[in-house]
Amino acid sequence: MTTDDVLHRPPVHALLADGTTVCIRPVVPGDRAQLEGLFQEMSPENLRMRFFAASRRAADQAAERACATGRPGHRALLAERAQQVLGLAEYQTVEDATDTTGPATADFSIAVAEGLHHRGVGTLLVEHLVSAARTDGITTFTADALSENHQVMRLFTDLGLHIARRLDGPEVHCTIALDPDDTYLSAVEERGRTADVASLEPLLRPRTVAVIGAGRRPGSVGRALLHHLHTGGFAGRLLAVNPRCTSILGIPSYPSVALLPRTPDLAVIAAPAAAVPGIAEECGKAGVRALVVVSSGLDTTAARALVTACRTHGMRLVGPNCLGIANTEPGLGLDATFAATHPRPGTAGVAVQSGGVGIALLDGLSRLGIGVSSFVSLGDKYDVSGNDLLQWWESDERTDLALLHLESFGNPRAFSRTARRVSRRIPVLTVDAGRTDAGRRAAASHTAAAATGTMTRQALFTQAGITATHSIGELLETAALLHSQPLPTGGRVAVVTNAGGAGVLAADACAEAGLVLPQPTPDLVDELRDLLPEGAGVGNPVDATAAVTETELRACVDRLMEHQGIDAVLVALVPTAVAAATGDDLVRAVTTRPARRAHPVAVVRLEQEVPVTLLPAADGTVPSYAEPRAVARALASAARRAAWLARPAGRVAELDDVDTARAHQVTEEFLAAHPDGGWLDPRTCAELLACYGIPQLPWAWAETEDQAVLAAERLRGADGRVVMKAHWPGLLHKSEQRAVHLDLRGDAQVRAAFRDLETRFAGLLTGVVVQPLAPRGTELFAGVVQDEVFGPLVLFGLGGTATEVLADHAARLAPLTGHDVHDLIAGPRCAPLLFGAHGNGPVDLEGLEQLLHRLSRMAADLPQLAEADFNPVLATPERVTVLDARLRLLPRRSRDPYLRRLR
Repeated sequence: MTTDDVLHRPPVHALLADGTTVCIRPVVPGDRAQLEGLFQEMSPENLRMRFFAASRRAADQAAERACATGRPGHRALLAERAQQVLGLAEYQTVEDATDTTGPATADFSIAVAEGLHHRGVGTLLVEHLVSAARTDGITTFTADALSENHQVMRLFTDLGLHIARRLDGPEVHCTIALDPDDTYLSAVEERGRTADVASLEPLLRPRTVAVIGAGRRPGSVGRALLHHLHTGGFAGRLLAVNPRCTSILGIPSYPSVALLPRTPDLAVIAAPAAAVPGIAEECGKAGVRALVVVSSGLDTTAARALVTACRTHGMRLVGPNCLGIANTEPGLGLDATFAATHPRPGTAGVAVQSGGVGIALLDGLSRLGIGVSSFVSLGDKYDVSGNDLLQWWESDERTDLALLHLESFGNPRAFSRTARRVSRRIPVLTVDAGRTDAGRRAAASHTAAAATGTMTRQALFTQAGITATHSIGELLETAALLHSQPLPTGGRVAVVTNAGGAGVLAADACAEAGLVLPQPTPDLVDELRDLLPEGAGVGNPVDATAAVTETELRACVDRLMEHQGIDAVLVALVPTAVAAATGDDLVRAVTTRPARRAHPVAVVRLEQEVPVTLLPAADGTVPSYAEPRAVARALASAARRAAWLARPAGRVAELDDVDTARAHQVTEEFLAAHPDGGWLDPRTCAELLACYGIPQLPWAWAETEDQAVLAAERLRGADGRVVMKAHWPGLLHKSEQRAVHLDLRGDAQVRAAFRDLETRFAGLLTGVVVQPLAPRGTELFAGVVQDEVFGPLVLFGLGGTATEVLADHAARLAPLTGHDVHDLIAGPRCAPLLFGAHGNGPVDLEGLEQLLHRLSRMAADLPQLAEADFNPVLATPERVTVLDARLRLLPRRSRDPYLRRLR
């Protein structure tokens, strides 16, 4: 850690427990006067707790030490707001003469300004200090505290890290392991959720709102916003800012924010783009807590100034370039949007980036009767994001359904952890609109070529339990089912119809969606025949015929719902003259039932004019669809959600025989020699794999013909055959270059092969890799690509030369849990081969799981690992072995994805 590294580490902003924004930054020499003030303002008792004596001299010396940025092994961070230092945290490494890789332990200390305890200042600083220390290779903090210092002891305990304590007279010596396991990450998450929700209160539950930019001209966005707030019944104080008038729509208007009679909690800005930064600064100085900026067209300078104003003054920001926000909470009535109509109050939380999508969802949810609890159009998403809204909905005690339409992800790994937690409580739905894969198709390695943007997002959604749909229409269709019906316990569907053709369409749709249509048991067949008209087809689908009455259909549906072999019932109906003549309402047979059934039921009406609607029922509503494929997709999504909820949360495997320190050393040495990064040579590649215990086929490096012969003699197996592979920097696809010789027997063939490679690749060849010929087995593929936004993506599937052509791969984001590894192995179409299909025994599944866990660990440990390509991986019943591996490193800094900070 150099002085330059400390001084140039950029400041970040984060939230305290009460939602206040603070800046966390490195201490610089110019901070000495403020740090002295921090200690001088402490009470004698707090000084004693910090320095073990009420010593002003000790405080001055501490300020001097904190500002001495040139000290090796020292790092100091401060928290400040409005140029006032709120706290200081620092560490100093402890030298260990026996450790050749550098110090791994550091003494640390924490100080919080007088009167600011219990607001999370110290905890936030320690979290950032822990993250910085881990980047510097420090694994343990030590600290001494007076045993009576209950505040600091509680801070240590609540961190979520493993702490060992040792009493030494009046002092307690604490040793803190800096291992960010799931317990620590969950503790950080919970603190972040509390702070996030508190910071959104002024935005989504304001008591006073000011609209800046509303004018007299009808049709202007600002006037529409003011009109919606006024007519929507906002329960708080509503004000306008316009220097050219004193009243707009009967609402008092003032020349500037500074002249408002009351400081607004929320300011809604609909002004020209060039004026937005100045207005934001004026709002910040006046004490406004949140902004919604609907204005669009901000250039880079204006955008930077807007964010700076919000961070400096601690304002949360929605937008710019957005439709606005709404909260239909009873007693609030906040509608700060310019949509055509007011949103219908309800229970769906909605967050979108596109205003047009937002309008479509508001209209669709209102039409369905679901309505919205709160709506946020994120726009260009400078600050408030989908992650923030998920945490708000988790806590608002109103939202039972979350709908997202996100075009980008600021911190996908933090989003994934939040969504995974929230999805356990409420369904989270999104639209995966897809992105172009053109950039991937030209990628060099098999891994990079396979890792499409769609595959990466699907991995995120699957692991987080998010229900991903392909269109706004499908999103609403799925939301209708999840809102109105219980989840199925599986994917077994019974189809009932009064017209055979409609039943066939519904059955085909279910099968295409991955659902199962089990045939009824003999007992059930007999029961259904007794319930239905003569001539009814009692299979699956159940063809009740056009002669079925309302009473008969209700009895049939009820019996199917009670059957243990059925998870859901789909009723496909068409209007008939028979029903019209008898006055039977077949839809009513489904919607009128005495008690809520344990399984979902849905209706298909081919004549229905709208894609989906919710029919009033005795115990709520029943979804009705115009298209069988729509209801089949919705049922399949519900079944997947039920399966995800039934599965206990996975855990990342603990791997004891991993040498992370050596892996970092190998990586740093390679990048020191290759500042621009590159593909590792075979020896460095093998050394890095060995750090993670990844099994490789024995091999030897040879640069001359004689060395190749000696290597072959050492490595020949029982059959005496070896393989020779050419190598030079940049060589990736050896088979395509015909740079591999197989089945070499005897010295003569080895020499001939070497000469051939030497001749054909003269000027390129740097050496060859010699390996024994591998036994027969299943050729697989495993790899990693480091996505700069999503993090490391692990891929697995069928290997060999056809891996890209067949594209039989599954993908999950690292770090992998046991569930993720199982899904990777079971996901590709080739999976039956691994489990012993066609009478063959299964491969070494435990070895395969270990390989994927170790690959995941390597990717999570090394942000510099841009790509890893294991192809082929040979799987046999006895073992799993990597036959060919390629690794590419790039000079990337580690970025803690779980560190609490604002965008």
